[in-house]
Amino acid sequence: MIGTHDGAGSLGASGSAASRLLSTTNIWSDAPSPPPASAPAPISRPAPQARSVAPAVARLDSAITEPVPAGQARSGHWPPRKLSLALQGGGTFAAFTWGVLERLLEEPDIAIDTISGASAGAVNALLLACGLAEGGREGARSRLNRFWVRLMHEASFRSLMLVGGFSPAGSSVAFGPTLRSGQFDPFDLDPLRQALSRDINFSILRDARCPKLLIAATRIRDGQQQIFANDAITADVALASTCPPLVHCAVEIDGEAYWDGGFGGNPPLLRLVQETAATDLLLVQVTPTRDSYVPITLAAIDRRLDQIMANAALNAEIAAIEWAQSRATASLRLTRIAAEDSVDGLAQRSSTDLGRGFIRLLHRSGREAAARWLGQDARAGAAPSASAQASASSEPALA
Repeated sequence: MIGTHDGAGSLGASGSAASRLLSTTNIWSDAPSPPPASAPAPISRPAPQARSVAPAVARLDSAITEPVPAGQARSGHWPPRKLSLALQGGGTFAAFTWGVLERLLEEPDIAIDTISGASAGAVNALLLACGLAEGGREGARSRLNRFWVRLMHEASFRSLMLVGGFSPAGSSVAFGPTLRSGQFDPFDLDPLRQALSRDINFSILRDARCPKLLIAATRIRDGQQQIFANDAITADVALASTCPPLVHCAVEIDGEAYWDGGFGGNPPLLRLVQETAATDLLLVQVTPTRDSYVPITLAAIDRRLDQIMANAALNAEIAAIEWAQSRATASLRLTRIAAEDSVDGLAQRSSTDLGRGFIRLLHRSGREAAARWLGQDARAGAAPSASAQASASSEPALA
């Protein structure tokens, strides 16, 4: 267990500085890697492609205790040869991440260094890391495919709990205000634990071949984020990271009770910057940030509130990184692939939608977005190569 965001490592410690910047800082630029002197483009009109922050920072003062060595300067090579991943949770929207990861796994020259995740992002991170450790790239691709295809075919209440597909408010709207935690999970967590153990070999996560993992859960006692590293990750940790408070019973680990990791950091970003040995970091964001409609029904209001809450901690961490740019000792290239840039009307869709057509759409869109990200030149913003475009259009059979 790496520890909580307490003291020097907490969002609370950098929250005041981050919050002051939230209203004034837009760090996502339309150009993949703008020169330092250019102003960032507004986030309200993003291009449907991965967008880059460069340079970001490898030392975040109180939030980051150890700087990246000065010699670890950002590589000009594209696509990057070593990459760390931050995988956001968002219920079934995380099928988009499945498509992104599947496409990245087809690139033999990209090594995965560190992966952070929360909620459904944590499940994708565990599947990816376990598959890489046991069977290499093909093993990871097969494990992700098997999990998500099974989720589609089961289309059950248990499937939604596996990917944390219920918001706190949404559960009360759907099931009524008198719902007791665990009432809809009469067998408690055992069926879910068995389902996760079927696809994830937790012992292999300690193997040297496994990428470094940072899995988030929210400690109920004080609301702090807890980060679990490889040697502490168990089925209980996976369940805690995906635990919807009004549906699951809280998950107890070493005497502490935990809920969904998305409340404290979705996904953990500052800690990933601290832990990664790579100079390229890719954020896969699946929860929409934009919505052109003002919701008026209870269900629509809850959906939008859930989207805002899911991105709040992430926005604060991004702002903290931008704030620390002036004190950078090395460069970190932070890029993003956002599902809402590829899937029209995503903000109006439900993250509990297990329809096969919707899951397939998310998966295909994720592959295509990853192909565009791979095909661009992060320095010159060149168009995707013909091979990248061909790969994006050739979706594998989901079987």
